[in-house]
Amino acid sequence: MSEPRGPVVKAPGQHTHSKGLSVGSIGALGAVVIGVSTIAPAYTLSGALGPTASAVGDHLPAVLIVGFLPMLLVALGYRQLNRAMPDAGTTFTWASKAFGPWIGWMGSWGLLAATILVLSNLAGIAVDFFYLAISQITGVDSIAELTRNVPVNVITCVIFMAAAAYVSYRGMETTKTVQYVLVSFQVLVLLWFAVAAFRQVSAGSAFDATGFSWEWFNPFGIESFSAFSAGIALSVFIYWGWDVVLTMNEESRGTTTTPGRAAILTILVVVSLYTIVTLGALTFAGVSDGEYGLGNPDIQENVFAALAGPVMGPMAILMSLAVLSSSAASLQSTMISPARTMLAMGHYGALNRKYSQVSPRYQTPAYATVVAVIIASVFYVVMRIISENVLWDTITTLGMMVCFYYGITALACVWYFRHEATASAGAFFNKLLAPLVGGILLLIFFFQTIWDSMDPDYGSGSEIGGIGLVFILGMLVFTLGIAAMFWQHHKRPEFFRQRFETTEFIAD
Repeated sequence: MSEPRGPVVKAPGQHTHSKGLSVGSIGALGAVVIGVSTIAPAYTLSGALGPTASAVGDHLPAVLIVGFLPMLLVALGYRQLNRAMPDAGTTFTWASKAFGPWIGWMGSWGLLAATILVLSNLAGIAVDFFYLAISQITGVDSIAELTRNVPVNVITCVIFMAAAAYVSYRGMETTKTVQYVLVSFQVLVLLWFAVAAFRQVSAGSAFDATGFSWEWFNPFGIESFSAFSAGIALSVFIYWGWDVVLTMNEESRGTTTTPGRAAILTILVVVSLYTIVTLGALTFAGVSDGEYGLGNPDIQENVFAALAGPVMGPMAILMSLAVLSSSAASLQSTMISPARTMLAMGHYGALNRKYSQVSPRYQTPAYATVVAVIIASVFYVVMRIISENVLWDTITTLGMMVCFYYGITALACVWYFRHEATASAGAFFNKLLAPLVGGILLLIFFFQTIWDSMDPDYGSGSEIGGIGLVFILGMLVFTLGIAAMFWQHHKRPEFFRQRFETTEFIAD
């Protein structure tokens, strides 16, 4: 083995590279609740059910299950990496450890781009449902239209982001308290919706009662590979966010074990909830393009806004409040990942040392949290003023970022454990086979999305020179990441000359 070209940085662990975070402040249940809140099931399903149904018809459950599998396989790899290197930097630290600082930096860029971009989307959705809920409560229809007023929308959005940042800044105890309430409410309303839908089907009062069929779970029944790929791309997005529980590993009780277990539990909870709600919607409404059919393009932007009334009757207002609470909860919990990633990057010298600052009182990434919310707020304000199409097409590029950094992290697990993966059957599956298959699948989805997004019909339908705006924006985000990396190399060359050395980790 050649000698390192620069200073050696030991892999971080709770006994070697404490960053000043609040140790032991989050347990398994709290981590799962925060993981579910980041995924935002009510908000996600409301926007994903319709487009997925249009792509795959009544095989919705099959796509949900198939989309869940690569996430589970990747989560197993995350779990192994966390056992060896419990570090708040997750993708950044682990990819740097396996492949070197350059790939580690770009992997972290994918995470930062995805999370900061989605913060603006979540805040925008929260604004929409905030005014919709007030309109429904007061009976004044014009209030719902306030979200179309750009100054009102922008000011409300910035206030929401500031409030979410404040909760995140105050630490895990405040975060847990808020999330227990918001997550419990949205899960109860979703289950209420599903049960109410099944009851209407049983009573014969459903819009388009569709008898249950096990064929719905057969992915090979989807009519074409193109439809299958479109459905998978959507289903991968609806599971994104579970990895937030790993970024809290330095703050968890059982740093090497609890986060990995919580990640897998989060995915299992979400896939179960998605399946129940999807079956309820599918049996009640079918997949036609009728008034309430899941294939109706007029309701696909917000399926629950259309179906809540027919399914839940006068209690439909609860669904609006559930989607509002879902987006608000995810807005707050999603801030955890970028803040802790930037904290780790500052700690190890990949960013300005200011990013490593931790609040002495709350033991949270003070500077990084403020920077994350400022960037997200500025992005939203600028894009919302320029064009809503540009804003939502930028959000569509999230799929690329998610598949990219998940895939990189999964393959980092394979490479890091390559010498010990054959020690036992369990090690082979958890350290090599599962993350390898999951990582390859997600990188395939990444390149497939890049190819598909070149089509002007992808996303909002906007184009520049015959090339889809989603593709252009995606490439712009990656180009910006590469430029930022080279700028950091110019400012902090010592980080890019480092190699990461293994140290012993002591389990709790």
